[in-house]
Amino acid sequence: MTTVSPTPQSAMRLRELVFGAACAAAVRAAARLGVADALDDRPATAQELATAVHTEPRPLERLLRALSCYGIFAETEDGKYVHTEMSRMLREDAPNSLRYIALWCTEPWTWEAWPRLDEAVRSGRSVFPELYGKGFFEYLHEDARESAQVFDRAMTTSSKQSAEDVAKLLDLSGASSVADIGGGQGHVLASLLEKHPGLKGTLLDLPTVVANPDPRLRDGGALASRVQIVPGDCREEIPVQADVYIIKNILEWDDESTGRTLANVLKAARPGARVVIIENIVDDSPSMKFTTAMDLLLLLNVGGAKHSKASLVGRMGEAGLEVGAILEVNPYLHAFECTVPA
Repeated sequence: MTTVSPTPQSAMRLRELVFGAACAAAVRAAARLGVADALDDRPATAQELATAVHTEPRPLERLLRALSCYGIFAETEDGKYVHTEMSRMLREDAPNSLRYIALWCTEPWTWEAWPRLDEAVRSGRSVFPELYGKGFFEYLHEDARESAQVFDRAMTTSSKQSAEDVAKLLDLSGASSVADIGGGQGHVLASLLEKHPGLKGTLLDLPTVVANPDPRLRDGGALASRVQIVPGDCREEIPVQADVYIIKNILEWDDESTGRTLANVLKAARPGARVVIIENIVDDSPSMKFTTAMDLLLLLNVGGAKHSKASLVGRMGEAGLEVGAILEVNPYLHAFECTVPA
């Protein structure tokens, strides 16, 4: 084997990557301290920002300097700090805020789980039972309530941001009813109903989830008269008939539960019904670095996996669905158009 000396650039890049935890921790610190919220459109010194967020000036300056290396905030020639596109997304009031996503991906339990990735790769199983003596969601809701709240906020933010993209993409003009299966608080469903005034909808998810739906779907909400809310677990039963079924980001746990969910759709749906499966995928995507990272995190926390196009098409075929077009929703999501066979 020929030995090739590494270039200075590749050595520097690897050094940067192995210190990736420092970057993630710096983003988390800025989000928790509210630095982006304290900085408005006027350049500010580290001293001014420290006063606003109640920290020591010098350590805050060191934090800002580190983040500026990654394009999160920028330092002016006179030593003040200004926003960048990325730092603005850490603001709570930003329309496309990623503050809660940043917090969720760096929650305390993640720092315990990541060092055990080699164990998860060897076994193919979640490391959570050995770490905490219980499953991930059980731990989250029993022992880490604050983290559970961050999770809920992050999922709500993500769903709201993608809901409009899904509504723009899908043509439901020939349908009279749509069911959002495992649809969380119903942001996608609400966006679809707003786009199609003649459409009626059903939201199905766990009782604790649908107890707090999108305000537009609640009693007295603008869309309430056109919506049925059904508490339930799609892995057990889908007691809903519709022209179109939407299944978004819930087929990433394990093959067995994915198979059960798709089988339940086939049991419930009429022949010819459309099934639109929307997922992050780990190939042929502009967001590969993000989705492959989330894929590894799923392995750690629940033993799940993000799909490739081929694996998802395979699962749908095994369930008996006829797979049609595959459409890009946005850089993070793809929609797989399927039909229930006659």
